[in-house]
Amino acid sequence: MPYDPAQQAVLDDEHLRLLAIGYYVSAAITACFSFIGLFYAMMGAAIGLAVSKSAEAESATNANQPSPEFLGWIFGAIGIVLFVAMLAMAALKFFAGRNLKQHKSRTFCMIIAALSCLEIPYGTLLGVGTFIVLERPSVARRFGVIKPPPPQLNFPPPPLPRT
Repeated sequence: MPYDPAQQAVLDDEHLRLLAIGYYVSAAITACFSFIGLFYAMMGAAIGLAVSKSAEAESATNANQPSPEFLGWIFGAIGIVLFVAMLAMAALKFFAGRNLKQHKSRTFCMIIAALSCLEIPYGTLLGVGTFIVLERPSVARRFGVIKPPPPQLNFPPPPLPRT
């Protein structure tokens, strides 16, 4: 089948558009799931406050034992870290989708694709698809990255045996 640059350009545009939509959807899903971390933080704060109130009542009787309220605060801190990390990943995915749509920052898109591969199974499909599309020479040229042609190895033929 002969290579048609116009047909390849249409195919590349469509694949980049679909990848951008995939990253927008993935960013929205990640942002929604980030609220699980916020729920953990609220639960940790509630546990910490409840234990601290009950510990105040018991502190007069057990002065030598440490208060267990720090466990609730640790639980809440882990929830906050999870919430912030997931929101940051959602923002990075959104920017990767925008960069794919605008044909900018190929390296950034590949880094986010690698991070997306950790989200099994849909993130892996999105990341691998991104690698496949962005490695095409025609797409690399769209992003301003000109890949050199593969080296041509021209070895001389082996000498013929003398008879």
